[in-house]
Amino acid sequence: MSSDTNGAFETSTGTLYVSKPYRSRTSKKLRALITFAPRKSVFDITNDRSSTNEFRGFFSLFWISIFIFTVQSYVRSIEQHGRPLNLQFAAMFSQDAITLALSDAFLVLMTGLCVPFAKALKNGWIRYYWTGVILQHFLQTSILFGAIYWTFNRQVPSTTKSVDDILTVLIMKMHSYITVNGQLQNVTEQSDRLFAKLKKATESVGGWDQAIAVARAKQDELEAQSSQDETSSNNGRANSTHEPTPIGTPPIPEGSTTSFVDVKTASALKKRLNAVVNQSKLRDELVNGQDLGLNTVQKTEIRTEANGSGSAEKTTTYVVEAGRLPDGLAPHPLVYHPDPSISAMAKDYSELQAELISSGPMHVKWPETITWKNFVVYQLIPTLVYELEYPRTDRIRPLYVFEKTVATFGTFALLYTVTESFILPYTPTADQSFLRSLLDLALPFMIAYLLLFYIIFECICNAFAELSYFADRQFYEDWVSNSISAPDIIFTPPFRWNSTSWDEFSRKWNKPVHTFLLRHVYAQTIMSYRVSKTTAMFVTFLLSACAHELVMVVVTRKFRFYLFTLQLIQIPLIVLGRLPIIKRNKLMGNVIFWLGLYAGFPLLCVAYVAY
Repeated sequence: MSSDTNGAFETSTGTLYVSKPYRSRTSKKLRALITFAPRKSVFDITNDRSSTNEFRGFFSLFWISIFIFTVQSYVRSIEQHGRPLNLQFAAMFSQDAITLALSDAFLVLMTGLCVPFAKALKNGWIRYYWTGVILQHFLQTSILFGAIYWTFNRQVPSTTKSVDDILTVLIMKMHSYITVNGQLQNVTEQSDRLFAKLKKATESVGGWDQAIAVARAKQDELEAQSSQDETSSNNGRANSTHEPTPIGTPPIPEGSTTSFVDVKTASALKKRLNAVVNQSKLRDELVNGQDLGLNTVQKTEIRTEANGSGSAEKTTTYVVEAGRLPDGLAPHPLVYHPDPSISAMAKDYSELQAELISSGPMHVKWPETITWKNFVVYQLIPTLVYELEYPRTDRIRPLYVFEKTVATFGTFALLYTVTESFILPYTPTADQSFLRSLLDLALPFMIAYLLLFYIIFECICNAFAELSYFADRQFYEDWVSNSISAPDIIFTPPFRWNSTSWDEFSRKWNKPVHTFLLRHVYAQTIMSYRVSKTTAMFVTFLLSACAHELVMVVVTRKFRFYLFTLQLIQIPLIVLGRLPIIKRNKLMGNVIFWLGLYAGFPLLCVAYVAY
C-alpha cells in the first residue's frame, strides 16, 4: 500500500504517515507536501491507541517514580538545610520580570508587520519575486539582529534565553507566512497570464462561448460513454459464474496486491481508505496536473479470511466524478475541448487555481485569508508552517485546558527540583575531572530533557491547540523507524521509543520545526539551487546548527561552537546509521542512539561552563 501524499493509513495496530516533496508542473515550485489532519495527542486519554498500548502502565510508573524521587529530594534537603529548596535559582526568573514581559510583547507585536506586507502582495504593490524576497529577508534580519543586540547586552540570563527562544519561533512563523503568501501571489500572476492566453487561443475556434459549448458537449459525451461502460461491466460481472473459493485458498486476481490480515485490521483499513483515498487521489490530480477531466478511479484490494466462517472481502472500487467536486476545485470546462493546445492550457490553469485553494473542508481561496483575524489565529496555532486552512475542532474543552495548565506547572516544579538539586550543585569547573562531570550530570540532564520535552510538546502545544481549535495534535512522534514497508504496517506497534539513527530522531522528536525545515529549507534548497537531496540535507543541518549555536552565543556570551560541531556530527552519524550492519541490528542502533543522547547534554554543559 502506498500514497503520494502525506496520507495516514490506520490499522488495528498503528498508523503510517507519508510525506515527500513534489514539483508543481505549472508553477515550477518544489514544495514539501505537509498535510495537517485531525490527530490526537499520544497522552490524550480519549486516544484509543494510547488506551490500548501494551506499555501504558509504564507511563504511570514513570510519573509515580518521579514524584517519589522529588519528595525524597525535598525531605533530604529539609534534613540537611532546613528548607525543601534553595530559591536562589528561582530568583533569576523573577528578576527583571517586567522587562522580560515587555520584550516578549514587543517581539510578538513586531510580527504584525507581516499583515501589511501580505496586503501589499495581495494588491500588487510589491512583486514577491524578487522585490518581496529582498524586503522579507531585510525585515527578518533586522528584527533578528536587533533583538539579539538588545538581549546580548542584558545582564539577566533568564531574560536572554526566553527572548531568544521566542524570537526564533516568531522569525520562523514570519518567514513561513510571508513566503507562502508570496508564492501564492506568484501563482496568481501565472494563472492570470495563462487565462489571458487561453481566451486568446479560443479566438481561432469561434470564440470563448463557442469553445465552452464545444467542451461541455464533449464532457457530456465522455461521461455518457463512461456510464455506459460501467453498466456493461456490472452486467458482465452479474452474468459470470465462479466456482466457490475453498477456505484458505482465495484466488488472487492478476495484477492485484493481496494481504491476508485479520478481520479487525481489514475493517480499519476499509474505514480509513473510504475517507482518505478519494481525497488523496483528487489532490494528486489537482496538484500534479494529471487528467483532470475524466473520472478518477482508485481500486484497493483487501482480501481476508475469517476464522471458520470462510467469508472474504471483495475488491472495492472508489470513484470520484468531476461533476461532484467541491466548488472551486472542479477543473475548467475547457479541459474537455478537442483542441489539444486549449485542453493543455486549461489543465495548467486548473492546476494553478487548485494551488490557490485549501484542501480542507472550507476550501478557502487566496487572498481571502489575508486578514488580521487569520494572522492572529495563525500566531496562536502551535505550528511553524503557514497554511490557508487547518483542521479545526468544534469546541474548546475547559477541563482539557485546565489539565494541561496544571500539568505544565506541576512538571515545571519537577524540572526545577531536578535542576536545583542535581544539576546546579554539580556545575563543572575547569579543574574538575571531565569524566566525573559527565557521570554526575548524565542522568539529571536526561530527566530534565524528558520533563522539558513533555512541558513544551505535550502541555503547552496542546493547550494552545485547544484554545485555537487546532485539531492536529501530532507535535512529536514516537521516534520509531521511518523505513516501514507496507507489510510491516500490520505488525508495527504504535508507540516505540526506539530510534535506531539520528535522522529518525531529528525527524520525529520536534514535528513543528521539522515541517518548517522540510518545506522552507530542504525543499527550497533543492528547488532554488538544483542540488541533490544529500546537499540539501547538509544545508538544512548547517542552518539548524547555526541557529542553535546563535542561541548559545547569546546565552553564554561565548564563541565556542561546541553545539555547532555536535549538530554537524549528526550527518556522519546518520550515514553510519544507514550501514547494513546497523540497519540489521536494531538493538545496537537503538543503544548507540540513547548513549549518544545521554552523553550529549552533559558534554555541552561541561564544555560551555568549564571551557
